[in-house]
Amino acid sequence: MTIQNMFADDINRKINGVIKVDQDDESTEQELNEYVITRELKRHFITFFNYYDDAFEHPTNDIGVWISGFFGSGKSHFLKMLSYILENKTINGISTVERFRKKFADDPATFMLIDKATKYKAQTILFNIDIEGFSNKDKTAVLRVFAKMFYNHLGFLGEDLKVAKLEQFIEKQGKTEEFQRVFEEKNGAPWMETRDSFGFFEDDVVATLMEVLGMSEASARNWFDGTETAEISIAQLVSEIKEYVDSKPANFRLLFMVDEVGQYIGTDTNLLLNLQSLVEKVGSECGGKVWIVCTGQEAIDEIIKVRMDEFSRIQARFKIRLSLSSSAVDEVIQKRLLTKTPEAAKVLQSVYAQNDYVMKNLFSFTDSRLDIKGYSGESQFVMDYPFVPYQFILIQKIFSEIRKHGAAGKHYSGAERSMLDGFQIVAKSIQDRDEHAIAPLYPFYDSIHSFLDGSIRRVIERCQKAADNGNGIEDYDVNVLKLLYLIRYIDDVKANLDNIAILMADDIRTDKIELRGKVQKSLDRLKSQNYIDQRGDAYVFLTDEEQDIARTISNTFVDTAKIVERIGQMIFGNIYTTKKYRYGKYDFPFDEMVDTTAIGATTGGMCLRFLTVAADAEDKQKLRLMTESKGCAIVVLADTPYYESLENAMKIRKYVKQRNVNQMAKSVQDIIRDQQDEAEKYDTVALGMLADSIIHGIFYVDGEKLELKVGSIATPKRDEKDSEEKYHNKIEAAKAKNIIDQALEYLVAHVYSELDLITKNAETDADVFDILTGANPQMGGMEDNRDAAAKIEEYLEVQHMKRLPTSMDDIQSRYQAIPYGWREIDIAAVVALLIYKQKVTIKYGGTTIHSGNPKLSDMLRKKSERGKTMISIKQSPSAQKMKAATNIMREYFDRMDIPDDEESLVKLIIDKFTEQKAHYTELNQRYEGHKYPERDKVISAIQLMDDVLSQQKDNIALVNRLVQDEDKLMDSKEDLQLVEGFFKNQVAVFDAAVKLEADLHNDLSYLQRDEETNNALNQIRLITVVHGSDCQVYKRIPELNGLMNTVRAGHDKLLEAKREKLLEIVCQCMSEIHTAAGLDTQCRNIISSADNYFNQKKSEIAEKKSLALLDALVTQMWSYKDDTLDRIEIAKKPVEVTPPVVPPKPQPKKRIKNVYRQAIFKADTLESQADVDAYVERIRSYLTALLTDCDGIKLN
Repeated sequence: MTIQNMFADDINRKINGVIKVDQDDESTEQELNEYVITRELKRHFITFFNYYDDAFEHPTNDIGVWISGFFGSGKSHFLKMLSYILENKTINGISTVERFRKKFADDPATFMLIDKATKYKAQTILFNIDIEGFSNKDKTAVLRVFAKMFYNHLGFLGEDLKVAKLEQFIEKQGKTEEFQRVFEEKNGAPWMETRDSFGFFEDDVVATLMEVLGMSEASARNWFDGTETAEISIAQLVSEIKEYVDSKPANFRLLFMVDEVGQYIGTDTNLLLNLQSLVEKVGSECGGKVWIVCTGQEAIDEIIKVRMDEFSRIQARFKIRLSLSSSAVDEVIQKRLLTKTPEAAKVLQSVYAQNDYVMKNLFSFTDSRLDIKGYSGESQFVMDYPFVPYQFILIQKIFSEIRKHGAAGKHYSGAERSMLDGFQIVAKSIQDRDEHAIAPLYPFYDSIHSFLDGSIRRVIERCQKAADNGNGIEDYDVNVLKLLYLIRYIDDVKANLDNIAILMADDIRTDKIELRGKVQKSLDRLKSQNYIDQRGDAYVFLTDEEQDIARTISNTFVDTAKIVERIGQMIFGNIYTTKKYRYGKYDFPFDEMVDTTAIGATTGGMCLRFLTVAADAEDKQKLRLMTESKGCAIVVLADTPYYESLENAMKIRKYVKQRNVNQMAKSVQDIIRDQQDEAEKYDTVALGMLADSIIHGIFYVDGEKLELKVGSIATPKRDEKDSEEKYHNKIEAAKAKNIIDQALEYLVAHVYSELDLITKNAETDADVFDILTGANPQMGGMEDNRDAAAKIEEYLEVQHMKRLPTSMDDIQSRYQAIPYGWREIDIAAVVALLIYKQKVTIKYGGTTIHSGNPKLSDMLRKKSERGKTMISIKQSPSAQKMKAATNIMREYFDRMDIPDDEESLVKLIIDKFTEQKAHYTELNQRYEGHKYPERDKVISAIQLMDDVLSQQKDNIALVNRLVQDEDKLMDSKEDLQLVEGFFKNQVAVFDAAVKLEADLHNDLSYLQRDEETNNALNQIRLITVVHGSDCQVYKRIPELNGLMNTVRAGHDKLLEAKREKLLEIVCQCMSEIHTAAGLDTQCRNIISSADNYFNQKKSEIAEKKSLALLDALVTQMWSYKDDTLDRIEIAKKPVEVTPPVVPPKPQPKKRIKNVYRQAIFKADTLESQADVDAYVERIRSYLTALLTDCDGIKLN
């Protein structure tokens, strides 16, 4: 039976495969009759009409409907059917609702919803916004399209809002017919035919406006030339829409049914905002009488997800969301196109029974991402034949991707070639074949050929021409090329040889092996002619420009050394990323090499080397590899195409690097971007191949050829972004790492033969410090790591014999290297054991470091310190010197518990002498500002301490210096006994005596008059003013207390006499003041101030302890008394009222000389009348002399 005779409906009948929402012709009836209501579509009808019907009783603002579905899913068809149902259009005497009644015969409840909705009058404005939209997509583009279609619906010229507004005005005036008649009389052509070009008929339009509307010529021409009515706002449009629906009967509905809104808006946020504002305004103003139904390939959530915060309100406006899935399309195609006759069904059932196993084998894809497969059973075979189930899945994605990449722009998007159309074309192409034929994938290309971009069509046409002319291409090759184009943009089926063969299969009896060979030859021919490119094991269709670029890339030279370097980067950067191999608690570094190229820095230790296909054959000879693998692991990589893949990737990158891509045409930039993506894919493929090459490679380790197999591995974690191929690479890399680890484990065990000398590992600095201090003592000869310590001790003895200095860095480097491999902290622990056992000496900067030093651990471990830390076999002082030093320490420090081992004795010497120096330094500081006795002996003692401590860097030198300075130390100790006693018992009285002498310094002239006091004070001076090292002073210090008592007593006696004399002066002054004032009330305040003053002076006299200071009060008091008497005299003088007189001529001002009395009346002792006369005469002579050059003398 031929395929043509299998279908219930004629396969050659005309089926409208191009669904246009604005199409309304003779095919519409066929569309309505053959429209298939799938289970999914039935759910969408129920959802829509539930909301729609409910709005009649409960007016709503939620008037937005969003229909989403992939390319070719039938969303435009569904929108058109909704429009016909809502308007209930009648075609050939049958209403749309009646046509749908039988489609819902099995579901009367749903039909009742539809029937109820169409009881009320509704008008739909159905249009494709991508076609009707303006080329200038400004931020009001959506509004302008809606305005255009609304005015067109009203019969006005929506394309020109200016004209539309004029027509609207004329309509409201009721003069439309008159306007059209008058214009046609003047112009000769009907207005409706010429209005879209009215600008060419200015005079006719102006004359018509003047006659019909009564406008002046100036006003008419102003309208003609003006632009004031060419714009419209959302509020204005919605107001006019509301006015229109309000003018209709109750429950009237107007629906804007807009196709391809999602594509028109795209990612333009201005357009999305414009749509949001329009839907909001319609919803809030029109009370559910106006609906907006839109379609888009993406759900509304996907469109706004990038700007969710800005456009979240639009989701609420499109509350009704209907999503069409792929299953609906499959069901439509099966019911509308592929329904079989009963006879055909029986034939196909028989065919399936005979070929079930063959077909399961035929449709086994490799590396596919989707669940694509052949027939699940007999019923599916009958239902889908001559197509295979996988084709329904693939064609949906193919059409969608081609629309993005290869369609010739808006034309293709405005007239979507549906999947139904494509499947019919393919079915017709094989209709003459028998029941064993199946539809290959490539004929689907013919259903979209005319819609493709010229750069793609030209490649296919040129290939076809080459086949027609026999220019190295066959017709079969053209079909393979078509297939490669179809699957070019989808990742779900890898375009490798096996999958291409399956997709080319056109008969269920096909020999798959034979078909594979045929396809391989075809691919080779296409590749040789540059129609396709091979990338890994996949093949890719190339456009003309891509072919040119591919040819140039292919001819680009890449240095082999660069490729080898890249292989190394991938192995050590992606597959085996470990820089040190972990062996127990040990981390072993290794040099990384590929062929003869080192990757990164070399350490000179173990080596991990990989030999690629680029290595010389001689380098891969077994005997040579056995020799060269000593201390090394060499992997001869298995032969896989990793090298070619990396070479291709590097050619692409070099090609791109050599060109200024930004200056090239956009189409070329797109191709280069695709090539860069391919380079990434080449890298991915190469990575997997490299891992496989390691797994199946040949291993030579430390002179042996090993047979290694992958052991158990942990399943790598799969990230969300990991593709199947990348995750596969992760698994392969884990296997490769496992097998490399096995090789390195063998290498470590054989190379580091002295590793087991470390019997206990240290973990922290605290462990090292415990060993240094003997915190966990062990029995001699049983210590942990004793054999390792013996190794280091032997080495240091050899170094000592050779007189070679050895640093801790030398020790670390030697014992971390082959054949030891010890950890840095373990080496430090072994050296710590030698230090504790006093087998080695540690010096830092020339100073011997003792085991208790808190920084010793850093010196043994830190890189910055190890080079400055020197280690050597310990050299000890002689036993005789050690004994002498022990005796000196006992005698000098008066202690018996002196250790006899070197380390402890040296530590004690340093500690005690440092402590003693600090004590003497403190004593020396006490001399500052004082004249204490024998400071020179303290300074000598400090210098002696420094002399001993100066040798503390070396134990032998320190002990020798201590013994050498024995006599000096003992003499110093004896000399300082008096000094120590002074500071312990005598310094307080010494300081008190010095202070007393200083305090009485101003009263010395008074004290000299008292012989006993003066002598005592002189003795104090002799004792406290020390010159040099006079040890006799210590004997006289006890005298100071008595001497100080004598001085204090004499001074106190003089103070008492002086106070009595001053108190007499106070009494005398107060008596004179009170006598002068008498009882005069004018002097009351003066007397009060004077009393206060002299009472204060009495207090000062009692408090002051200096004779000189008391004497100073005398002058002050006499002066105050005289000033007070003058004030009293003035106060008591009566106030004379003198009549005004002519002032006499001014007399020359007298010159009065001020003289202080104490300058005239000098202190003196008068013992006779002669003394008095002489004292008075002296004063008279002095005063007389003063009067010779002035008019008077004032005594103050």
